[in-house]
Formats: sequence, structure tokens, C-alpha cells
Amino acid sequence: MTDQPTKPCCGTAEAAEAASACCDPAAREEATEAGATCCAAAAEASSVDDESYPVVVIGAGPVGLAAAAHLHERGLAFTVLEAGPAAGAAIAEWGHVRLFSPWRYDLDHAARRLLETAGWAAPDLDALPTGAELVEGYLKPLAKLPQLAPHVRYDARVEAIGRAGMDRVRTAGRDRAPFVVRLASGEDVPASAVLDASGTWRTPNVLGANGLPAHGERAAADLIGPALPDVLGADRATYAGRHTVVVGAGHSAANTLLALAELAGQEPGTRITWVARGGSIDRAVGGGDADALPGRGALGTGVKRLVESGRVELVTGFAVHAITPVGGHAELTAVDGRTLKADRIVGATGFRPDHSIADELRLDLDPALGSTRALAPLIDPNEHSCGTVRPHGVDELTQPEPGYYAVGMKSYGRAPTFLLATGYEQVRSIAAALAGDWAAARDVQLDLPETGVCSSNAAPAGPQLEPAAVSSGGACCG
Repeated sequence: MTDQPTKPCCGTAEAAEAASACCDPAAREEATEAGATCCAAAAEASSVDDESYPVVVIGAGPVGLAAAAHLHERGLAFTVLEAGPAAGAAIAEWGHVRLFSPWRYDLDHAARRLLETAGWAAPDLDALPTGAELVEGYLKPLAKLPQLAPHVRYDARVEAIGRAGMDRVRTAGRDRAPFVVRLASGEDVPASAVLDASGTWRTPNVLGANGLPAHGERAAADLIGPALPDVLGADRATYAGRHTVVVGAGHSAANTLLALAELAGQEPGTRITWVARGGSIDRAVGGGDADALPGRGALGTGVKRLVESGRVELVTGFAVHAITPVGGHAELTAVDGRTLKADRIVGATGFRPDHSIADELRLDLDPALGSTRALAPLIDPNEHSCGTVRPHGVDELTQPEPGYYAVGMKSYGRAPTFLLATGYEQVRSIAAALAGDWAAARDVQLDLPETGVCSSNAAPAGPQLEPAAVSSGGACCG
């Protein structure tokens, strides 16, 4: 996608010659029959026409299905590969959590147009959905639409992506060779382009202070829970009447702390300790009453009150060095030698992208975040909150490998500032570019609520989650 034509070929010989380019298969065939030499030359130059294959979208979460909706509207063939058994499979794992963004920020425009044409009624746009409501009320109906359903495959886990007939070293003919998307089943799926919306939910950050697992962390895995355990529901027995140490200072930690505090009010003996690596909890407290999203501001206010009331013990500056299982419990040791004992540990330290499936592709990733280099300065959490990220699209997401894009939560790498609306605009822009409409692709617009700090949420009704956290397989800001 580096040498994009400024004008798309419209299908006539004259237009094709003027643009010095070929277009979609149907238009190219028409132009070639009419005598367009550029299209004929291109057809001869490549033994494999990658445009005859669909665009493969990895992940059937909100951003992946939004991509499918935009590709459909553009008339581009597509296949969605979802590792789970149903649309929104990763979100279903934290379905008990309530998003702090209302429905109006959680719906993609193209997806909504398709749904409403089929008779779907939009929910109250000011209401805050749970993860389960997002899946049942939006993602599953979207995936079942006749325009999408035949092109969505479940239990189709992607293991690797390559180029037909070449490895990462070979250059000649690379931009014309189709992608090969290999599934865990061994099947190879050809693709004209790949949009990886698989998210980061399966790759949480470790508890160790230096980015490495704490000493003994893997051995203590049975005592460490995920970022968003259902402490008031399915996981209640695991946490009731026990001492839980929550490690982390972002959205996941705040959600879990609120839920644990509610559990403590119902179950005697339930204790909560909050461990933050830094010297303060400003990220979790966030914008408070000044936040443009009341639910997000309420989270910060809620966790602050828990600490001030003594219902949650706060330990700051505790950088985890080691975790030692002792008689069914765990002992956490900080770099400075302090120790804490816990019955359970919740790891809420954020998430990171896994680019290993693209090892045979040519990627140029920012060394700090793991996003594209062009996107990194726009989303650096040291400089930006969710609401101050500049609109971006295909240009900022383009890699040296033409036609491959990481989108959604995965596109942000380790930055915890992603919002669903951002992912929707990403895939709209990319779909327009793949269709040759570069004017639309580069007309990126985004209206995001200001935050002050991108790490806070939760309304009084219960624990909530950053909306972005739900990219196809991805979860929340850490």
C-alpha cells in the first residue's frame, strides 16, 4: 500500500491508462477487454492474482465485525476468522463488566446501518452496556446478518501469516503475491489483504516490575487470577472470605477493587489490598467529576473513596520482585524487600500485543509500544489520554508489508489508551483504501470524550470497563 494511485481506475480503458493502475477484478477485466494495456501488463506480470482472494479479518469482536461491515459496503470480498466458538468470544469472558462508555460510542456506523436495515432497534444510546449485553445485543445479531454470516468462520485460530511462494527475505513480486493465513487445523487460507483485529486479551502483562515475570510467578499461576474475575458471580467462592491482593493501577484494577469491596460487604473475612508499582494512584482516579463520561469519572471517585474509608488497603511503590507459594497462599516480595501475603492475587497490569503470527511479514514496530512507528507518537500514554488521541487511519497503520494491518486494541501495542470508536474509524479508513477510495480513506475524523487521564471508570450500578478494551480479542486498558 506504499505506492497508492491518486485516482482509482473506473473500468474504462481511458481511465485505466490515465491512472496507470489496475482496480478490482471486475473493473480490470472490463478495462482489459477494452484494451487497457496497463491492466493487461499487470495481469501478465503476476502468475497469482491476489485480488481474486478475499480480505481476511482476524477476530469477530467489535472491530473485526466493523471491518467486515465496511468491506461489505465497499463491495470487497472478505472472510472473518474467529478463534472462539461465537462472535465476541473474548468479551464474553468478562461479560459481567459494565462499559463506562454509553452505547453511542460502542456502535460502528456501517454495522449499525446493516442492522437497522434488517429491522434491528438500537438500544438507549445513553445507557451503559455490560460486556454480555454488547455481545448479545449487538455482536451476535451483526454476525448473523446474511451479508456477514456466510463469511464468518468460528473455531478458526490463526497460527501464522505469510506470502505465497516466499519468505520474509524475498522482495521481487512480493506486493503481488497473496497472503497465506495458516490455521491451527493446518488449513491455508489465501487473502488479498489481512486485518488483524485479534486484540490482546490472551496476552496480559506479567506482574514482575521490570517487564519480566516475577521470580516464581509461573509456579504460582494457580494463585493468580485474570484481570477481570467475576468476583460477584462465577468466581465468588474463590474470593469470598479471603485476602486478595490486586496488582495494577488502571481500569482493570479499579473494576476489580469495586467488585471486591461489594463482596466484602456481603462476605465476612474478605480483605482487599491494592498494590501499585508507582507512588500514586492518579491513573486510576482519573478525571473524576471533570470526566466527559460520567461512568468513567465515577470509577475514579469510587476507588478513591474505598481507599479513604479504609475498605481497601493501598500499598504504593511496591514493585513485585518475587512470588512464593507457601501452603496454598502466596507471598509477594517487592524489589525493596517488603512482603505481602495473599490468598489470591489479581494481575491487572495491562496487556501487550503478540505479533508472533506475523513473523514472516515485514513489520516496522515502535520499539517501546509495539505499534506502527507512525502511530506511536499519537498514542504514547506518557503524552496522551483516550480523549486526546488524534484521528488516524490507513496511513498511520501501514506497514512495510503491503496489505497487512494490525487494527483495534492490537494496533495500540502496549498503550492503554484505545477506544472502540478509534478502532471503528481505523477499519473504515482501511476499507476505503482497499477499495481505492483514497479521499475517503484519508478523511479521518474522530469525536472522543475528554478524559483527563485514560484510566478510570465505573458507575454506582457496578464495575465497568474502558470501551476500547473490547477489540476482537482484546481487553481493557491496564
